[in-house]
Amino acid sequence: MILHIDGVSFSYKSKEILKNVDFTVDKNEILGIMGPNGVGKTTLLKCINMLLRPSSGSVYLDGKDLTCSSILEIAAQVGYVPQRIETSRITAFDAILLGRHPYIGYTLSETDLQKTDAAISRMGLQNLALQFINQMSGGELQKVAIARALVQEPRVMLLDEPTSNLDLHNQVEILQVMRQVTREHEMAVVMTMHDLNMAFRFIDRFLFVKDGEIFACGNKEDITGEMIEEVYGLPVRIIDIDGYPTVIPYINAYTMADTS
Repeated sequence: MILHIDGVSFSYKSKEILKNVDFTVDKNEILGIMGPNGVGKTTLLKCINMLLRPSSGSVYLDGKDLTCSSILEIAAQVGYVPQRIETSRITAFDAILLGRHPYIGYTLSETDLQKTDAAISRMGLQNLALQFINQMSGGELQKVAIARALVQEPRVMLLDEPTSNLDLHNQVEILQVMRQVTREHEMAVVMTMHDLNMAFRFIDRFLFVKDGEIFACGNKEDITGEMIEEVYGLPVRIIDIDGYPTVIPYINAYTMADTS
């Protein structure tokens, strides 16, 4: 076990967003946090890397409580790719090199440059290394953000909807890369996603959140149509296609006619 979220709660003013969330993530594992908009998925990611301080509970990374760690210590252990990536007029190389910030002293080392080059190659960005990131497409920018997190050499990577607003090819490419680097670097990965069918193909274990609490947690074989309906408020069927569960919303002819 690399990551242990132990009874984490978070409140904004008088509103409780997360309620006693508890789960673990092992090395080589991708955990998907699933649920509709507004249930606290992004808040949970931000509590894991202490961008938001939990109201109660702790986050343990390799047995160390991150609530007692410095920002620099957390940055060296936890890579974070937010849903919305800020752009500026710097090159992809420089943007990725910023991920080495926890390790850089007064001067850049050869190791910093080599690891940046390796991350650029890993994400297939060699031809874009000197392009300004504010001129990039959404898929290219997402790869830069993941490369920047990779050069941190984190034990845990957190990704907030990494496939949102990407075309089908880029979605598959990003998720394939994440599966590979998770195994290669023996990391733990936690990501939020909305596309259940894509998630079933790339994610190892699922955590469903409803109203700020864990509703269910399990492997893809454990997920039922009733569970999805309870979380999302929509009846569905789950069928098997080539060994993968596939979710089909149940919309009958009456419903279709009523919404036309």
